[in-house]
Amino acid sequence: MNTVEDRLSPFRDDLARLAAADRTRRLIPRAGIDFASNDYLGLAGHPRLAGAVRAALDAGVPVGAAGSRLLRGNTEWHEAFEDKAAAFFGAGSALLFGGGYQANAAAIATLPQRGDLLVMDALSHASTHEGARLTRAEVASFRHNDADHAGAVIADWRRRGGSGAAWIAVESLYSMDGDRAPLDALAPIADREGFLIIDEAHATGVWGPGGRGLAHALEGRGNVITLHTLGKALGGSGALLCLPGVLRDFVVNRARPFIFATAPSPLMAVAGAEALDILRDEPWRQQALHDRVALFARRMARALPHLPPSGSQIVPLVVGADAAAMALAARAQQAGFDLRGIRPPTVPPGTARLRVSLTLNAAERDIERLVETLEAAWPAS
Repeated sequence: MNTVEDRLSPFRDDLARLAAADRTRRLIPRAGIDFASNDYLGLAGHPRLAGAVRAALDAGVPVGAAGSRLLRGNTEWHEAFEDKAAAFFGAGSALLFGGGYQANAAAIATLPQRGDLLVMDALSHASTHEGARLTRAEVASFRHNDADHAGAVIADWRRRGGSGAAWIAVESLYSMDGDRAPLDALAPIADREGFLIIDEAHATGVWGPGGRGLAHALEGRGNVITLHTLGKALGGSGALLCLPGVLRDFVVNRARPFIFATAPSPLMAVAGAEALDILRDEPWRQQALHDRVALFARRMARALPHLPPSGSQIVPLVVGADAAAMALAARAQQAGFDLRGIRPPTVPPGTARLRVSLTLNAAERDIERLVETLEAAWPAS
């Protein structure tokens, strides 16, 4: 390869292979009624969040942190928000990161030690896989939502001489299937064998008392680490690791994605603190979203009964073939709905789907119209 064009040809070839398999990704501007975002409670445009950020700017809070938390990037607003979040979620402490991917990958890569076992759900998020790629621990997986299999994997590791701690990594609510982890069954295994890392990204704000998440009953335990994102139901950006104080100190000292990253904007700490207050002051938002979830399930049961409900605000409508899923998404977009197709490798081969995300940005009549559109456009079997 002597020319620039020669050096670029492998990248063009790879993109051509993606195109041939109907798997090319491209950036699409937002348009239409929101059935695609993770702004579940409609807080991203809430006037109180905008007002809190505006007041902070007027008071002199800087836009950027201008450094990592261990240098000059640590501010009083970061620390105040972490203290408030730890109290809100019932955790020993909290640590703010720039995003959920960064926070989850940092926890997975840093906390399990050499001689330990990281055992993760088969449908774990890409950030978990990224952390697993970097961890010093041995890595294994268990069948999706199968706590018995998780226990069996750990037991097999023990029989082979494993003597460290087992770290079980799950999502409390899965981002592509909308189903829940069996936390009640996994917690006793973690109590016996080690630790439980729970990604609450899609449950925070939506589920649990006051929006505290599906793992709220486990928060504060010495062997439980949770992740709560700010960029979904809380309407901002960033993420919190909630964990015992000693583990927080360990992450601050050992987690490269924390040590070497510029700190999140102090304005996002201000917005996050305000979002927690909105959860307290406007509990109707949580109930209104649950009502939309139930409405969509009822309408779909009549229109397309072969597609089971997920029981959450994330509803996968599995089509199968990549091209068919993208064509159906295009039909929905033409009808005025922002609904996206999801293809491998994000989901397993043969399970390309529409990922319906129910939010307060769509009214009940919008939900009914979407179901009518899907019923009319669904591919014949």
